[in-house]
Amino acid sequence: MSTVYVTRKVHFNAAHRLHNPEKSEAWNEETFGPCNNPNWHGHNYELEVTVAGEPDPETGYVVDLGDLKSVLNEQVIDKVDHKNLNVEVDFMDGLIPSTENFAIAIWNQLDGELPAGELHCVRLYETPRNFVEYRGE
Repeated sequence: MSTVYVTRKVHFNAAHRLHNPEKSEAWNEETFGPCNNPNWHGHNYELEVTVAGEPDPETGYVVDLGDLKSVLNEQVIDKVDHKNLNVEVDFMDGLIPSTENFAIAIWNQLDGELPAGELHCVRLYETPRNFVEYRGE
């Protein structure tokens, strides 16, 4: 059989502030600019999750997309949509909520939770032009 890659795209909205509490206010302002706004700022995120595997001979599926949608909602979307990543999302606790750290944290939320196939890639768009891809390295 051949490996097939199946991707599900979801979107959500969340706020955050890029801030390193170990550094001075001046350092944070210089390093993060407007993203260090103490009153937060938000993004319309898009998340693509890719699952790899061989199609099941009985269904032809690598993973049932309805089941994948349910896992994404339970493990990620329900926890982050319309939330503040700095203060309301337990799996982001103690992390600077950069898109890089957020993608890794999402991977960790999904790893081992899929109903079939193997988690291959998490691609997180912060804006239509800026995205991060993480493959569990």
